[in-house]
Amino acid sequence: MTGHSTTSSASRPGAPGISVIVPALNEAQGIAAVLAELAPLRSRGHEVIVVDGGSSDDTPALARRAADCVASAPRGRASQMNAGAALARGEVLLFLHADTRLPENADARILQGLAASGRAWGRFDVRIEGESVFLPVIAFFMNLRSRASGIATGDQAMFARRDAFERAGRFPPLELMEDIALSRSLKRVSRPLRLADKAVTSGRRWERRGVLRTVLLMGWLRLRFFFGAEPASLARFYDGERG
Repeated sequence: MTGHSTTSSASRPGAPGISVIVPALNEAQGIAAVLAELAPLRSRGHEVIVVDGGSSDDTPALARRAADCVASAPRGRASQMNAGAALARGEVLLFLHADTRLPENADARILQGLAASGRAWGRFDVRIEGESVFLPVIAFFMNLRSRASGIATGDQAMFARRDAFERAGRFPPLELMEDIALSRSLKRVSRPLRLADKAVTSGRRWERRGVLRTVLLMGWLRLRFFFGAEPASLARFYDGERG
């Protein structure tokens, strides 16, 4: 891990309650807007860490203007999020994809919810933003499936107490399905806290590939993962389909 830089978090008294960890790769078009959305959390004493996976654009430079820490790590969300967790000072780690926005007052909802429930981790419901009329339907079933299974995905802005994240073994070094694998491990620590407030994620990957095609593809990949397929082979297939 290289390229670690810090800004204002070093001068804050005490540790932040929440460390927001954003894995990024070639997100120059949108990273400034993502971090602007997180400015209120920083003003309330939380920290924002961006971990770049080797961008070929200006993502790291843009992130440095509005994050407490910008670091680099080998490409891959699992690698990048683990690197961010290692740098984080917060008691709660919040893993936020660069195309996802948190609901208003997410920090209070997380901290109050964890304290009141005694749970060690959780996630938000999700709303998918885009033009297709099918995206709200997909989000509905994602949230329903998550409630039934106790499994969270990265689109749902997963969060965990630091000690629970460590006990669960951090994100496993998988090229795909790292969020599902971590959820399984965290479920052995506690049941998830399910927050009905909605994180808003971009529907671009569904719309770029075709909504129905993407739903079928992801369902098939998750089924293969459930039955023991190697994540690396699933990732190669996913990347091939994406291309």
